[in-house]
Amino acid sequence: MIELTVALVVFLFPLAYSPGPGNMFFAAYGARFGVRATLPATTGYHVATWLVTVAIGFGFAVAIRHAPGLFLAIKWVGAAYVFSLAWTFLRAGLIAGVQEARPAGFLDGVILLALNPKAYLIIALMFTQFLSEAQGNRTMLVLWIATVFTLNNLAAFLAWTAVGERIAARLRRESSSRAINLIFATVLAAVAVWMMLR
Repeated sequence: MIELTVALVVFLFPLAYSPGPGNMFFAAYGARFGVRATLPATTGYHVATWLVTVAIGFGFAVAIRHAPGLFLAIKWVGAAYVFSLAWTFLRAGLIAGVQEARPAGFLDGVILLALNPKAYLIIALMFTQFLSEAQGNRTMLVLWIATVFTLNNLAAFLAWTAVGERIAARLRRESSSRAINLIFATVLAAVAVWMMLR
């Protein structure tokens, strides 16, 4: 199990820590609201990650493969959701009298994962590499892989959120809040486009 865990973490490292859509989303929210305010969304995302990973480990990937229309629908709805979050930032930064943008909550994190079909592909790929018929108790193995994957992903997201917070701390002034909201809206819109095109 130790050998499997080390191999899994090495396999996941570039996927988890590279600047992908999820990392950029949490970096933007960390920069705008700080690590602590982003924890509910991070928790929601990773509770959903663990549940989806377990489901795929037990065969959900087969259903996705046989329903390409479902995959495409999730992809477009997910991108639209992230666009709506970007619009919230944009309105808060550019339109007088509009309520200030709010930190993402637990449910936002769940929705972000649920509507990110790229996550399903990565999870399915991971199981094709690390779940073989020859390896002991399949149930325990699926649960262990799901747990390692989720914790590794959580560490990456927290790191990106903290980086976003530190960068923003150097820029944050009352006079620049609109510009910062515009920057974060642009980052989130780019994440949505990324989700659509990949």
